[in-house]
Amino acid sequence: MRRCRYRGQGKAHIQHVLTAIAVNIERLSTLPPTEEAPTPRRPTAFQNYLDQSEIPRPKSWRTLGS
Repeated sequence: MRRCRYRGQGKAHIQHVLTAIAVNIERLSTLPPTEEAPTPRRPTAFQNYLDQSEIPRPKSWRTLGS
């Protein structure tokens, strides 16, 4: 806490959190990329019900970009 740029516990906490995020991003950038894509998950029982009843269901927000 003595070497923080900002005064006050709240501001010091934010500085520590942001520093930790930056360190983690640096660590992740040094990892080699994975070669295989993760296997897709099986549909849930509710998704199967929607498909069998021919009720349209929106795509997941995770798959909208692909």
